[in-house]
Amino acid sequence: MSPAIPPRVPRLPRAVALPLLATGLLLGGGCAALQLNHPASAPHPLPTLDRPASAQAPRRADGSTLSDEQAQAALITQTDLGAPWTATRGAATWRDGLLKSRTATGECQRLLDALYMDELLGAPARVAVGLDDADTEAQLRFQIGARRPADVDAALAWLAEMPVRCARFTAATQLGLLEDVQVRDAPLPEVGDARQGLRVTCAATGSDGQRFLLTMDVAAVRVGEDAFALTNAGLGDVPNEATQAAVQIGALRLADIRRQERAEV
Repeated sequence: MSPAIPPRVPRLPRAVALPLLATGLLLGGGCAALQLNHPASAPHPLPTLDRPASAQAPRRADGSTLSDEQAQAALITQTDLGAPWTATRGAATWRDGLLKSRTATGECQRLLDALYMDELLGAPARVAVGLDDADTEAQLRFQIGARRPADVDAALAWLAEMPVRCARFTAATQLGLLEDVQVRDAPLPEVGDARQGLRVTCAATGSDGQRFLLTMDVAAVRVGEDAFALTNAGLGDVPNEATQAAVQIGALRLADIRRQERAEV
């Protein structure tokens, strides 16, 4: 079992706390703030979106019929989640300090790389946004994918195998911290056509006896021919309410934008 975490997780030591990296994340438009009181599982799934009656070919090679402006509009915003979430100031220090690590198990290394590179759907994002929780220093990263539905489903199936294939393993950070990594299923609101959630924890103890715990909520959802993925991560325990709200808001918004696009065909 992972070592017990003290009530207040200390900041990363200076040797681990690397400078913030600049990001090129795109920000979407705002809409009314929602209270983060969504249940762990929404009572009814969103209906599968019917394909347009028109035989018009997709506009993009990945199968999406959304324009770049529509994909941008599908991103969630800090207004959606409300305080204390704000626009990101850059990549969190724990990304390089704890998340960038190596393991001898191939499939588990693939998972670590996908988390670090923000490529949960198997390819770079089409558009993305980063949000920071100023109170807990958690960071939420939300992206609209750029892959065909069959490729997205394959990525979801692979993620679903991780709690079995990589339930628990060890990894080493660049600075020599040995981590106890655990992966388990995580519930998501029943939105979209297909979805998969994970909770990943990386526990480590420094040479000075300081204990660190990186907790990461992971979600990927397909809505028709489009998909999104997100991570919500930080030191210590990460409240799951923001993850649930972001998944539900993101799926509803993407479905609504797809519905508008179909009405214009």
